[in-house]
Parts: sequence; C-alpha cells; structure tokens
Amino acid sequence: MTGTDALKVRPLLSSDRPAWDGLWAAYLDFYETSRPKEIFDTYFDRLLGDDPQDFNALVAEDKGRLVGLAHYLFHRHGWKVENVCYLQDLYADPSVRGRGIGRALIEGVYAAADAAKASSVYWLTQDTNTQARKLYDRVGTLSPFIKYDRG
Repeated sequence: MTGTDALKVRPLLSSDRPAWDGLWAAYLDFYETSRPKEIFDTYFDRLLGDDPQDFNALVAEDKGRLVGLAHYLFHRHGWKVENVCYLQDLYADPSVRGRGIGRALIEGVYAAADAAKASSVYWLTQDTNTQARKLYDRVGTLSPFIKYDRG
C-alpha cells in the first residue's frame, strides 16, 4: 500500500463492487462511451481473478471512500523476454483531482510491475486529455507512437 494517512492505494476487493461500478461508469462517461451490465460483470470478475496474465486492479481510498481506480495487466512482448505492463484504465473522481490520486495509483502500478519484474509500464490517453497529460508528462515519457484501430 502507498499513501498518506487519509489516502490508501490498495488492491480491489469483492466488497468494492458498488463503488467500483460508479467509478468505472464515470470513467466510461469521461470517454463518452458506455458498456452493458454484462461487461461490468465480466470485467470485475477478471479484475479479481487469479490468472497472472489477466487484469489486476488498484483502488484509491480516501477516508473509507473509493475515489480512484487503476486497471492493468501483464503481457508478453515480442522484443523482450520479460512481460510488460499495460495500464489500461486510470480514473480519479473529479472531486479529488489535484490531490495526488492519479500519481499514487500510477506509482502503485509501477510497484506492481517492479514486483512482477515487468520491463516497462505503458498506457494510452486521448491527445485532448490535457489535465491528465500534465501528470503523465511528470511520471512517464511521451512515446512517438501513434495508435491505429480497425475501423
């Protein structure tokens, strides 16, 4: 765990489901999308699973209330022997932004990656996500790669 007296970063627990639902729905809203209940159920189950190649989750708790989440997974990389870590979702409730929640969650993922001996951690964001990018510029290195999707 990392954090101050009020803020704790810890693994997701099954009892976190109602609060996690709200945070992940807000995260999806931020990216102007939604998912059906079936996806919420499947994703939450994967986050709590014990498959080392499946998803993992950390949450930020402030005075007993969940205020942030980070979802990540380890996977093989064709150019490296070690796994790499992909930080898929990162979200902090708008009411607590600017208090170090995002940084604490990223540092929690970095610690998990170090413990798993992953050779790197990477993530994606929209180029218009200027507030988050201010943090990302401090804790990571901007890659020159451009992402393409099958349309």
